Amino acid sequence: MNLAGIDALAKAPLADGDVFLGGRWLPAADGRTYPVYDPATGEPLRWVSDAGAEDARAALAAAEEAAAGWRATPPRRRSEILHDTFRLMHEHRETLADLIVRENGKARRDALAEVGYAAEFFRWFAEEAVRIGSCFGDAPGGGFRHVVRRHPVGISAFVTPWNFPAAMATRKIAPALAAGCPVLLKPAPETPLTALAVAALLKAAGLPDGVVNLLPTDRAPQVVSAWLGDERVRKFSFTGSTATGKLLLEQAAANVVNVTMELGGNAPFIVCADADVDAAVRGAMDAKMRGGGEVCIAANRFYVHEAVAAEFTRKFGAAMAAVHSGPGDQDGVTLGPLIDRAAVTRIRSLVADALDRGARITAQGTAPDGPGFYHPATVLADVPDDARLLHEEIFGPVAPLTTFADEDEVVARANATVHGLAAYVYSRDAGRALRLAERLEAGMVGLNRGLLSDPAAPFGGVKQSGLGREGGREGIEAFLETQYIALDWPTAD
Repeated sequence: MNLAGIDALAKAPLADGDVFLGGRWLPAADGRTYPVYDPATGEPLRWVSDAGAEDARAALAAAEEAAAGWRATPPRRRSEILHDTFRLMHEHRETLADLIVRENGKARRDALAEVGYAAEFFRWFAEEAVRIGSCFGDAPGGGFRHVVRRHPVGISAFVTPWNFPAAMATRKIAPALAAGCPVLLKPAPETPLTALAVAALLKAAGLPDGVVNLLPTDRAPQVVSAWLGDERVRKFSFTGSTATGKLLLEQAAANVVNVTMELGGNAPFIVCADADVDAAVRGAMDAKMRGGGEVCIAANRFYVHEAVAAEFTRKFGAAMAAVHSGPGDQDGVTLGPLIDRAAVTRIRSLVADALDRGARITAQGTAPDGPGFYHPATVLADVPDDARLLHEEIFGPVAPLTTFADEDEVVARANATVHGLAAYVYSRDAGRALRLAERLEAGMVGLNRGLLSDPAAPFGGVKQSGLGREGGREGIEAFLETQYIALDWPTAD
């Protein structure tokens, strides 16, 4: 597939197949295909190659063949390829956004924002690639020297989710390539087309054959088990649910694979009595509605001080009710469909449970009639602590509000979860905001800010929200091993 070919990705199958293996586009070894659906209509968008265990083993062989050459490629050259990929992503941003809208359902403004965010990982890690260094020093006790060097961890296998089909791929691929590691990628079965386009852009940027291998599949257990069961895979990175992450950790443990996991979230959004309520509402819209709420760091539980609860509920409700829902490619739409029918059913069940327990809907937008997987933007107030909405990751455009009276109370309630990915605090008092942030059990905290993610910052959680960090300096370190050499040589007579 050449660059022009990415324009046809959402329209027709590639003539030679969708499995990107050893620098070539191939059909699945057994010829199987599966459908990718358009969430805006519920209809098949196109059929793609369905890779299996044989393709997984072939991809691993291609990565192994490319590993030594990529490891020996000078960091400057690796950096240049990543910079060129960054440039190509911006040149093809409209096409990439079209793919995201079509297969994910995201509103076009969100899709364009994702393309820019995804591209930044290539630029950031292009600049980190040339900063990998070793150090040399004398042992404090004398008599010999220390040499500490960093080298690539090795073949790295990735599993990415459907909610950010471009950014979740580039956040893993970019640091691996910068560090000198070949890559195996299994994108989510719901959204493989954007990842295929990214692979095409990497090839166009000059990436050697076999350094990135991409397998779309609806047979994930076959592919992932083939990789994790092979000792040649030395790094595994997964973004997805906590339940699936636990199963994959068990598989990775068999070969003591280096693992990074970004798992589920249950982010609290705390509005203090002294908060700028208008700013808090704007931040709440960012933290809740980015990507239609189908975001792991989305605000999941709103704790509003009772002194400002009425004002916040009124203003936030007005903002949510004004959300324009519809197909993501229509003008003015800010909320697209959910990913599939199961997602709609699940969110309806969560809302019904809260209503049965005494919550009430204070504001709600509209959802279009007809086909597609839509749920209106919804605000619920007086949500009791035992409602499922406050304990399960919503992953949709529903905001449950509850009130609090003092700082100790809200910290205890915010931390009463097995998850600890993100949290948000709004307060005009910097001391209070920082004090709350330090007490919250979360890997990331937004203070008076509803948008957290940045390629230059470490992304990840605590407790059952994951292991390790992606992005920032930490992102490339996850793909580097440390080797210590004790060095001595004879002294002169």
